[in-house]
Amino acid sequence: MAEHSEISDSKDESFMEKIAEKLHGDDSSSSSSSSSDSDSDSEKKSTSSPSSMKSKIFRMFGREKPVHKVLGGGKPADIFLWRNKKISAGVLVGATAIWVLFELLEYHLLTLVCHVLILSLAILFLWSNVTKFINKSPPSIPEVYLPEEPFLQVASALRIEINRALGMLRDIAAGRDLKKFLGIVVGLWVLSVVGSCCNTLTLFYIAFVLLHTLPVLYEKYEDQVDSFVERAIIEIKMQYAKFDEKVLSKILRGPLKDKKRD
Repeated sequence: MAEHSEISDSKDESFMEKIAEKLHGDDSSSSSSSSSDSDSDSEKKSTSSPSSMKSKIFRMFGREKPVHKVLGGGKPADIFLWRNKKISAGVLVGATAIWVLFELLEYHLLTLVCHVLILSLAILFLWSNVTKFINKSPPSIPEVYLPEEPFLQVASALRIEINRALGMLRDIAAGRDLKKFLGIVVGLWVLSVVGSCCNTLTLFYIAFVLLHTLPVLYEKYEDQVDSFVERAIIEIKMQYAKFDEKVLSKILRGPLKDKKRD
């Protein structure tokens, strides 16, 4: 009888252990399910976070990079965005001095180069001879040479951009995109009008000054400018749709298609 009672007690204990294990398993599964639900909720919240909403904000030219990266990064972008105010101001003052010399004072490039070389050689020659009379060593003239790599990089970048522009012009000339055709024609016409008002040097100087002012102002007032440009683009698209409906659609669907049908 004692053995029978011990066997029954062991069976009861094993049965109770199984029940406890099952209860613990249910709790762990419920906790895991709740944690998975919380993870899914956190993922949903993260997808609807302000950062994801910010990425959907309209940006000019469809850019996704900051202005510094759009300008190519490195020292040129630092100069255009006035990261170092002394260097940027010096470059702008130098460009202004060149424009004043060649445009306002009507100085010629060859004349300027010759005068600068004459002045530099005269100063070095006189200084080298004066040091002999005052028993001093003559000044060491440094060796100046132009490295090959920067010129190759500039030439490669220009080649890529020129090939891209030629490919775009080829697609436009093939009649594949009417919007681009009209935009290029209007842009070239505006450029021709501006070119008739000023010479090439003044045009380059204006572009240089705009590169030193517009990017930094755009970076400072980025959100306001993007919202204004977005409204302007919407309005232009509406006007183009009206123009397409009233004029272009009639031209494209004119008597040529009627003749083909006949």
